[in-house]
Amino acid sequence: MSNEQKVSKTPKAPKVKFFDGVKAEFKKIIWPDKDTLLKQSVAVVFVSIVMGIIISLIDVAAQYGVNFLTM
Repeated sequence: MSNEQKVSKTPKAPKVKFFDGVKAEFKKIIWPDKDTLLKQSVAVVFVSIVMGIIISLIDVAAQYGVNFLTM
């Protein structure tokens, strides 16, 4: 046998079970109460609507500008 075929195996560290780690991390989560969840959801919807309006206004202005330049 050549030296390349003789590979010494080093001892590996013991494996931690994946789902035990997931369970431990889930215990650290602080879930929001209903009031906080409602307030944050309303804020997300409001900001999304406002950003949609702003983006559509910019789109209309850009379209008007392109049409003005190409006429």
